[in-house]
Amino acid sequence: MKKYILDLKVVDVQQLGDRYVMLKVTSDEPLPEMLPGQFAELRIEGSQNTYLRRPISINYVDREHREVWFLVAVVGDGTRQLSSLRRGCFLNCVIPLGNGFTLPASPRERLLLVGGGVGVAPLLFLGARLNQMGCEPTFLLGARKASDLVLLDMFGRFGRVMLTTEDGSAGEQGFVTNHSVLAQERFDRIYSCGPKPMMMAVARYASAHQIDCEVSLENMMACGLGACLCCVEKTKKGNICVCKEGPVLNINQLLWPI
Repeated sequence: MKKYILDLKVVDVQQLGDRYVMLKVTSDEPLPEMLPGQFAELRIEGSQNTYLRRPISINYVDREHREVWFLVAVVGDGTRQLSSLRRGCFLNCVIPLGNGFTLPASPRERLLLVGGGVGVAPLLFLGARLNQMGCEPTFLLGARKASDLVLLDMFGRFGRVMLTTEDGSAGEQGFVTNHSVLAQERFDRIYSCGPKPMMMAVARYASAHQIDCEVSLENMMACGLGACLCCVEKTKKGNICVCKEGPVLNINQLLWPI
C-alpha cells in the first residue's frame, strides 16, 4: 500500500481521562486508503529532546469529514509535545504504515476484539470496519480503573462492549482474560492489542481453544519503514521488523510460550 507524507491540520484536541489525548486531524484532499491495524509516524515539532517520530495507531477514520483520529497516551516528552498541539496546528504524518488485521470471510463469524490501555486504539477502527461488513463484534476492554476506559460510547456504536478493571470500578474485576464471557461463549476469531503480557494471555486462551488469533505488537519503533531494526521480533520464520511486516501478526507466527 502506498505511503504518504502529509501535513494534516489539527481540528480537535480532547483530554480523555487522566492519561490520554485524542488528536483529530484533517486534510483538504481525500484521505489515502488505510486499513484497521495500520499506524502513522508523527513528527514532533519544537522539541530539543525528541528527534524521532512517534508511532501512533490509527484510531478511527471519518471519511465524511476527512478526519483521522489518533489516541495518544501521554508517557514521555514526545507524546507530551503531541498532547500540547492546538486547533489550527499542523501535524506531519507518514501514513499509512504496516499491515492491518485480516478481515473475516463471513459476517456470521463470532468476533472478539480484546484491548488493554492505549491498545484499544486500533480496535475502534477495526470495529467500525467490521460493523460496515455486517458483523456484530464483541469488544472486551480492560484498564486499571474506570477513568482509564475511553471512547466507550464509540465502541458501543459498533458492537457489544464488555469491561474489566483491576480495581473493580467498572465491569468485572480482574484482567480481560478473567472475564466471564470467555467461559460462557465461543468465538471464531480474536483480535488483540495492548500490553504484551495481556496479549500473551489472550494468545494462550486462543491457542487452548483453537481459535484463530491476531495480535498487534507494540515493539519500540523508530523509522516505521524497516530500516533501523529497532522493532525486530523473532518468529518461526526468522527475525522480522514489526513496523514493516506487522504490527499485526497471527499468533501462530510468533515464538511466544503459549
